[in-house]
Amino acid sequence: MPSVIDYKDVTIHRNSLITLKHVNLKVEPGEFVYIIGKVGSGKSSMLKSMYADVPVATGRARVLDYDLRSIRSRDIPYLRRQIGIIFQDFRLLTDRSAEENLRFVLRATGWTDKAEIDQRIQEVLKSVGMANKNYKKPHELSGGEQQRIVIARALLNRPPLILADEPTGNLDPATGESIVSYLHSVARQGTAVIMATHNMSLVEQFPARTLVCDRRTITE
Repeated sequence: MPSVIDYKDVTIHRNSLITLKHVNLKVEPGEFVYIIGKVGSGKSSMLKSMYADVPVATGRARVLDYDLRSIRSRDIPYLRRQIGIIFQDFRLLTDRSAEENLRFVLRATGWTDKAEIDQRIQEVLKSVGMANKNYKKPHELSGGEQQRIVIARALLNRPPLILADEPTGNLDPATGESIVSYLHSVARQGTAVIMATHNMSLVEQFPARTLVCDRRTITE
């Protein structure tokens, strides 16, 4: 199988400044990878480059068989449909229930059959232990519960790649541990997971391949 991510001598610019340079990275299906580093070291820029939100300036950069150097703007939504993104700040629609948040994503990504939509929503809610909270709005859920809904949202389209940007940053330690444990289980089922974090205790507790973001580059 081809690599999920294949970066060779990549430079990433943000606001016309070099954020990262000489980045070499290959990620295979089902692999779990941490990107660690201080705040502002470029972790988020690295993840954003993978879904074409931050441009790759030089080098070879392929994600899910898309060439990020030459991708057309009209193809970016198709790339993003194959990537599940988990944000630290949840980004749920606050005026809708958990189930309605998921329904919105499925309809926006081309699902039309109501029965199939309902079935997929129930599947992902059950997988993250939130089947009995489907009717609640985000403000009625704890931080950990909201993050589980965000993970469910990321899983909806069965993506081959999940990008998690500090997914435990707003959670208490025990809840953060359960989230990371679940993401490892997702990887064991064949989905590549890349998680940016500065929480070294989680990295030590749930060991996996670890990349260090420092001095404008990434090393293993």
